[in-house]
Amino acid sequence: MKKTQPNQYVALVLRISLGTVFIAHGLLKFLVFTLPGTAKFFEGAGFPGWLAYPVVYLEIGGGALLVAGIATRQLSLLFLPILFGALWVHAGKGWVFSNPNGGWEFVAFLIVATVVQAMIGSGAFALRLGSE
Repeated sequence: MKKTQPNQYVALVLRISLGTVFIAHGLLKFLVFTLPGTAKFFEGAGFPGWLAYPVVYLEIGGGALLVAGIATRQLSLLFLPILFGALWVHAGKGWVFSNPNGGWEFVAFLIVATVVQAMIGSGAFALRLGSE
């Protein structure tokens, strides 16, 4: 039996944390703001409204796959355009996320954490598929 290295547990904690955050944000858009409401927000922010639908499904489904440890590196990279879009939306609202309409520090942190996840992989207790 292969001994799991401590850094594998670090990757696990990061993976579950990121996956949970993405699921929570996707469910917020789906259940609270609704898909049509999220689409209108996207349009108001300068994005095509239809883009809200794949974003919400990726946040919920991709977040669940991250928690499970499936295609962790690929999913982490797939989340980056969404996060950079969120950074663009929040960039003019100040540093602190508690500012009116949210600042950009939380999104910037999520970008860094997601890049780290892509670099270190799934970690312990992952349902790896393919070559990861």
